[in-house]
Amino acid sequence: MYDIVGKRRWYYLFSALITIPGLIFIALGGLKPSIDFTGGTVWQVRFLDDPSAADVQAALVALDHPEAIVEEVDGGFLEVHLEPIEFPIVGGIPTPAPTSSPSLAPSAMPSPSATPAPSGSVSESPSVTPSPTATPSPTPTPAPEASPPPPPTVEGTPIEELVQELEAQFGFSETRSLDTVGAIIGSELIRSSIIILAVGEAFILLYLWYRFRSIRFGAAAIVALVHDVIVVVGAFAILGYFFGVEFDALFVTALLTVIGFSVHDSIVVFDRIRENRLRHAGESFGAIVNHSILQTMGRSINTSLTVVATTAALLLLGPVTIQTFTLALLIGIVSGTYSSIFNASQILVTWEEWSAKRKARRSATR
Repeated sequence: MYDIVGKRRWYYLFSALITIPGLIFIALGGLKPSIDFTGGTVWQVRFLDDPSAADVQAALVALDHPEAIVEEVDGGFLEVHLEPIEFPIVGGIPTPAPTSSPSLAPSAMPSPSATPAPSGSVSESPSVTPSPTATPSPTPTPAPEASPPPPPTVEGTPIEELVQELEAQFGFSETRSLDTVGAIIGSELIRSSIIILAVGEAFILLYLWYRFRSIRFGAAAIVALVHDVIVVVGAFAILGYFFGVEFDALFVTALLTVIGFSVHDSIVVFDRIRENRLRHAGESFGAIVNHSILQTMGRSINTSLTVVATTAALLLLGPVTIQTFTLALLIGIVSGTYSSIFNASQILVTWEEWSAKRKARRSATR
């Protein structure tokens, strides 16, 4: 029988090697939050004259946007990062915020009914002004239907002026996407994400404590969860530091999914440990855990491989908008499978052996 538990120090060393670099790059500021967290405007636009990113950024700086950052993306589009702008753009045309129903402007046209002048008379002016005291015709005529009011405009707004200035320099613009998030919304999202992750891990700890009647199982699962979160966040810190990869709101969703997947695998191993403690009552706790890992390893790896295959296909062939989610999910699933087998269960053995040694020392000193 292969001794997995006996080599647990090597697993701890490997976990340190894949988590410490991520922690270093997190401390170096490698994490690049998107506008979902920081607030701002990201505008993907293409101009007729096909200017370079440096030219557009210089033009924006000249238009009182020194914070502007312009990068080239696929399809000949430029991605412009700005401070939050109130009015979104749809199809290259600024769209205003909803307003109340506009009222029709009073018509300046003459009355549709006019009395012809008698023959031989000459009008004193080329226009005919109806008398305010004219008597209406005995036969009432229906009033002409009012034409629909013109759509409201946003002339003079910052985004309208910005579009006009850039189009005057670089030709007609075509907008592919525009996202605007206020700074207050971004800060609220950060706070909510931290609360969600903390509450989720607290409930997992309480559930496992109740389920297995021991705080050790819950603490071991939480340590494995923290390991997986550090691996995912650290990987994005490294990618952000070297390649400028940003994480968005879906990143938090991916982390929660990874936490659930990791706990699922850990509970499978923990359940088998509880069963084997009755079947192998005479063996040491380390041997019991080793039996349990070998019995559940094939199931955990096969389950993970099916999820990894579908997630990898989604990452390679799926839309760009969910690449952050799928990449975080792929890294987290691999890490969660590893930690549930080689970390969570090994922590139980280490804790059990440490507790036994401490009890032995106490007994020796009495």
